[in-house]
Amino acid sequence: MLVFATSDKGGTGRSVTSCNVAYRLSLRGIEVAYVDFDFGSPTAGALFEIGHAERGTNEGHGLHSYLLGETGEPRRLIIGRETDRAQLRRAEPGAGQLVLLPGDVGGAEFGCDEAMVERAAKLLATLLSEFAVVIVDLSAGRSVALEIALRATASTVLAHRVHRWLVFHRWTRQHVLAAGGLVHGSHGLVHAGTLWDHDDGALLASTRCVRTAVAASDWTRTGDPPQAAWLNEQSKALRELAIAHGIGAAMVLGQTPIEPMLQWREQLILDADVNARLANPATVEAYTDLARRLTDSATWDIE
Repeated sequence: MLVFATSDKGGTGRSVTSCNVAYRLSLRGIEVAYVDFDFGSPTAGALFEIGHAERGTNEGHGLHSYLLGETGEPRRLIIGRETDRAQLRRAEPGAGQLVLLPGDVGGAEFGCDEAMVERAAKLLATLLSEFAVVIVDLSAGRSVALEIALRATASTVLAHRVHRWLVFHRWTRQHVLAAGGLVHGSHGLVHAGTLWDHDDGALLASTRCVRTAVAASDWTRTGDPPQAAWLNEQSKALRELAIAHGIGAAMVLGQTPIEPMLQWREQLILDADVNARLANPATVEAYTDLARRLTDSATWDIE
């Protein structure tokens, strides 16, 4: 299964959520590849706490170099071997392998041509032959990363492979508007996909939203009645706004709560962090549920 993680704005928690979902999938014994297509900011290595690849690889074998035809094979980093975090280096019984394909240090956005699309399709097809789930973290917005992904998945190499599209957004008015536009708007996911021979109905059916940093419902029950009334009113307005822009509850794969640990440091949240009372159990439960629903065919309408 190919999973593309995208968002219309930065700061949505797209990368940190995707990395945590990848980790939770691996704990279930699933082999997972994480592909850093965030070309302007290839920092997935920092989330996995790989010190020598925090901003990508500097050896000329990252994804930028590969897509530009400057190297034959992109670098692969096995998280359990490369991470600086001791707890991640200790393999969990029955866990699947988790591998990162990093970008290049100093890499940036670039143009897109047919040769680049062919290289991307070849890489993703190869990874699908080795890994059960391939998560591709795309740059935010209507980026070249999104174009490459749409064109590659429409190619004959990948057209018949299962692919999912996850649109991340925070639970605020601006983010809901932006996410709705990215899914349904001009030059957005569905519109751009049809330009590259995707079926719009199938593409929409393979798309879900992930709401991040959502306040718990009890936040609206405060000791100050005017504030509580205002918070309830805003919560209702957001639900109505999401429905109006085509990303209501039926389009939602799941959501994550506000997590204090991630406000200070974006990282994988391990069970050990919960046991040490450094992270909230609800956050791990949210990541675990997202991983389950992502791979459950009952979640999707197109099987």
